[in-house]
Amino acid sequence: MHRVVLYSRPGCHLCDVARETILSQRERLGFEFEEVDIEADEELELEYGIRIPVVEVDGEEAFEITVDAARLASLVGA
Repeated sequence: MHRVVLYSRPGCHLCDVARETILSQRERLGFEFEEVDIEADEELELEYGIRIPVVEVDGEEAFEITVDAARLASLVGA
């Protein structure tokens, strides 16, 4: 099963939009989803701070700032 990870922070509007896109595709296609709050980890904050939301699919960085629903669907097997 494919795994999608969203790196985000509370209060981030772009993160909210990315989450909605991911969850709508998850409902259609079924894949594992995890959301990671970068504010809880200094190393993640340094790596992703100004680039969030960042989305990984199966361990590979796939999106930054916006998530394209069609591309996400193709990456998780649609």
